[in-house]
Amino acid sequence: MNKPIRILVIGCGNMGASHATAYHHMPEFEICGLVSRGESKSRLNKKLGADYALFEDMDTALKETKPDAVCISTYPDTHEEFALKALDHGCHIFIEKPLADTVKGSQRIIDKAKETGKKVVVGYILRHHPSWIRFIEEAQKMGKPLVMRMNLNQQSHGFMWDVHRNLMKSLSPIVDCGVHYIDVMCQMTRSKPMTVSAIGARLTDDIAKDNYNYGQLQIRFEDGSVGWYEAGWGPMISETAFFIKDVFGPKGSVSIVAKDAGSSGKSDDVDSHTKTESIRVHHADIDDKNHFTKEDEWINMKDEPGHQELCDREQAYFLKAIQENLDLTDHLEDALNSLKIAFACDESVKTGKIIHL
Repeated sequence: MNKPIRILVIGCGNMGASHATAYHHMPEFEICGLVSRGESKSRLNKKLGADYALFEDMDTALKETKPDAVCISTYPDTHEEFALKALDHGCHIFIEKPLADTVKGSQRIIDKAKETGKKVVVGYILRHHPSWIRFIEEAQKMGKPLVMRMNLNQQSHGFMWDVHRNLMKSLSPIVDCGVHYIDVMCQMTRSKPMTVSAIGARLTDDIAKDNYNYGQLQIRFEDGSVGWYEAGWGPMISETAFFIKDVFGPKGSVSIVAKDAGSSGKSDDVDSHTKTESIRVHHADIDDKNHFTKEDEWINMKDEPGHQELCDREQAYFLKAIQENLDLTDHLEDALNSLKIAFACDESVKTGKIIHL
């Protein structure tokens, strides 16, 4: 039997804790240490009923544990530094999206991964969700061009407002969250994005003057498809329409209808952000009197995986990438592409101009 992969978990907050839980229950992995600056590592150790080595900083942890792999779930402004250090130490990497807080930084990580021959997997959780995979497949049946409408507004408060304020020290909501949905749009259209435009608003003095906590982006694709995505964070954000996942084309429409996940009080609940519950497929076929000839179809997704199971699936993919030496070229190019588009949208907010890609 192969020795388990010794993995160092850096960042023990929401996502880091979920990934550590996956490793804890996978015999193919062995956690060799937990790294965080605060008490989250101790809380995680207790939650797991474990006695993993605890570290305040990555450098000490790398030196003392000599891991085979590293999981990075820290704030985006640390991603480039931590990833490059891990690769220099000969480690494979699982890293939460976005890959880095700049396009150049992301490219440096990709180049270093190629140079070292190590695997880098980016945490695009929706790519591992069977319901979102089905949503994309159904959307692709609706013809071209597509109109894609999505948002994830979060009425964050308590602990989540602390998380979001910290995130906004380096990125806006439409960059940090938007990369997921830009990636989905690119999969739906399989077309080249041509232009982006975006608007934003700074609704609180709790963030830097050059940032904004509400934004909406619009993308125009080469095939004529268009898409918009909206994201806002903060205690002032309305949760009336925080969950819109809707696509239509010449042949009809596909919509995620999540009555429970999209209900009041769920907008800053991380488990609700990936739920679909059901997919409604509408057909545009009409007869000579303009009446619909087909009833809407409802695809029930009640047995869909929860947030932890999705993280388990991400780590199963990471394991496969290492064990089977998967070619991750397309995976990393897609991650870089969605980030380029998101940063172009950020530029559009700040300049008021349409950005040509």
